Formats: sequence, C-alpha cells, structure tokens
Amino acid sequence: MLKVAIAGLGVVGYASLELLEKNKKLITEKTNKEIIVTAVANRNFKDISSFSDARYYDDALEMIEKEEVDIVLELIGGSEGVALQVIEKSLQKGCHVVTANKALLAHHGNRLYKLAKENKAHLGFEASVGGGIPCLKGLREGLAANEITAIYGILNGTSNYILTKMTETGGTFADILKKAQDLGYAEADPTFDVEGIDAAHKLALLASMAFGTEIDFDNVRIQGISEITPIDIAYANELGYKIKLLGLARNTEHGIEQWVQAVMVKNTHPVAQVNDVFNTVIIEGDFVGRVQFTGPGAGGHATASAVIADVIDMARDLYAPPFSYQQLKPAKALKLEEATNQYYLRVECNDHPGVLAQITRILGEFGLSILSVIQHEPSSEKLVPVVFTLAPAKRLLVWEAIQKIEALDDVKSPVTHIKVENFL
Repeated sequence: MLKVAIAGLGVVGYASLELLEKNKKLITEKTNKEIIVTAVANRNFKDISSFSDARYYDDALEMIEKEEVDIVLELIGGSEGVALQVIEKSLQKGCHVVTANKALLAHHGNRLYKLAKENKAHLGFEASVGGGIPCLKGLREGLAANEITAIYGILNGTSNYILTKMTETGGTFADILKKAQDLGYAEADPTFDVEGIDAAHKLALLASMAFGTEIDFDNVRIQGISEITPIDIAYANELGYKIKLLGLARNTEHGIEQWVQAVMVKNTHPVAQVNDVFNTVIIEGDFVGRVQFTGPGAGGHATASAVIADVIDMARDLYAPPFSYQQLKPAKALKLEEATNQYYLRVECNDHPGVLAQITRILGEFGLSILSVIQHEPSSEKLVPVVFTLAPAKRLLVWEAIQKIEALDDVKSPVTHIKVENFL
C-alpha cells in the first residue's frame, strides 16, 4: 500500500483526488499496489466526505510535519512560499513528490533536483508541461536513446486560442482577449499567458530534459503576443504563414538557443495546424526524426491525468532521473551576437518617391538579403505599408538595420519585426 497526501485542492488537486478514488480498482490492477489518499490540505474548506475519508488540514506544512506518507502531491501553485516549502520539507523527509508547478521548477528546479537525490526521493512533474500530454515521459523514456537537436511547440493554450481567433475573424488582440476571458480561457490578469512567461517556464524544463543541462530560465528570450495585429496576420497569410506563439530550444555549436516568441510558421507545418486551446510539443531526435505530442494543455481533468501518471510510475518503482540525465551539466547559453534568424519586417512610410530605395539600401549595408517585398496601395493616412522577408542573418545586424530605417524622415512608426521559422 502507498499512502498519498495532497497539498492544494484547487481545480487540479480536487480532480487528482477524484481520479485516485474513481479509478482506484483500475490503478491497483495496473500497479499491484493499493494507493490511498490519507490526508489533504487546503486553506479554504472543501467537503470531500462523499468520496474520501482523508484527514483534512487547513495548513499544508502541518500536514507534511504530522503525516507519514510515501508520496506528496504539491498542487498549491506559485513559485515561492508554501508550495516551495511543501516540496522542500517532503523531500527532506524522504517522501516522493509530484507537482504540476512549472513556475516553481523553472526557478528552483536545480536545487530541488539535488535535494531529491540527497534524500533518495523522487520528483515527478509530468503535469507541469503540456497538461495531459505525456511529452516529458516520451522525452525521458521513449526517446531516451536519441540525441535531441531541438524541441519546440505551442506551450500555452490561452495565447494559441487568441491567435487562432484573430486569424479566423480578423479581430484585434484586445477584442479576442476579452472573449477568451468571458469563456474562461484567459485569467482576469492574463499577463503570464499572453506575454509568454508561462510558456517560458515550460520551455526551460523541456530544454533541461532534452539536453541534460541545468534549468536556465534566465536565458530564455521572451516576447508575447500583445503587439500582434490583424494586418500582420493578414500579411502572414498572404506569404503562406500563420503566426503562432512558439517556444523553442535548439542545441547549437555556440550554445543553447531558448526563446518564446510570436513567430511565422509555414501553413503546411504540423505546428500551424494546432489551433484553439490545444498545445503541441515537437521533439527532433537524431535517429527518430520528428515526433509530435498534441492534446489538451490545461484543465483539471487533463492535468490530473498527468499527475496520477507520475504516482503510478512511483507505485511501479519506475524511477527515471527527473530530468532524464543522471547528472546535469551547466547550461551554456547562445550569445545574442551568435543567433541567426529569418525575419519579416513591416515598414509604414510616406508615399514618396525613393523611400523604398532608401530602405533597401540600408538593408544592403548590413548584408541583409531580401527574399520578398510586398507593397500595397496607401492607406487613408497616405502611409504605404511595405513588407519584407529577409534571408537568415545575425539577429544583431537585423536590429541595427531596423534602428537605421526607423531614423528615416519618411518612416513614421516603429518597424514591426516578427521572426520567421522555416523548419526542415
């Protein structure tokens, strides 16, 4: 028999308790062990008496101190405070821990990894990336023999929903965000989702597992979707692309490249077909090639499915290293001056003779090759939108060229620039 304690009875915690109780017979048949929830903790009382006789605490730390259990589920949330203390105290007692807390792991995962090893405890966090998608298990186990060259995908359902609806309806970011909030897909304060922070937390964990390096959240370059406009989505479609908020980690000869940004991807690429609130994680291995995991990236039931999958592994005594590797090496970040990317530029300028020539001359000065140019009729304000796609080039050169273009008298607003990813 395995004794389990649950800290936090929010949406995921409550669903995890329900799942363990509802599917108890099935789980016992699969593990040959009975898993019993003996204690739960939640600051605000929730009546669970109809399906569980677990002891109830309003203080999670008191529960950890008093209860003798085998596994603790930390489902409180937050990157500091009680959630962190629950994990630390549980590991120090030698209890295995399962968490869905990607923010906490992104900031403290390196230390918790060492603490778990010191106390011969195990740390499971399948639910922290991709909700119900078993992408970490696939990376850690199914693809263990491969050298991973890149890992990327749509890691936040809220931002994906917003960009999907902007593409389908032509609506603005603000209008679609309001609809997402009304439907419950976006929080009242959506900053973590729409500005890419939530996706960056997940990407940092994926990169560590993919490349065997310590978590390096501080070197993830983050840019959200709040500046994406219907006009850029329309131009992307004209060029054969969709705009998606992607997280990507790539192992290069100069270091690990990590970023979360709104980027243009070809309409034909699998990642462009993932819409609404769905997530997808794509892993590229040297022998297996491209593998894709797609499914619901959030929600109580989907996330609880991943939480209990870790519990089942522990019941089966399947203790793979939490970050795939027996020992994590220091992460070497790709320096900004070494990053090479392809870009889309949109320049709003006066409809004067010679302006286009001035812009192309500046691009030429920095050795930037133009792949395509689109110039439509002037708008009512007599400004002409000119769109360029550039061949891959050093990011710093592109940025210096943009600054020089913005200094032209006939350029009346900041140059819009969006990364273009043409995956092989």
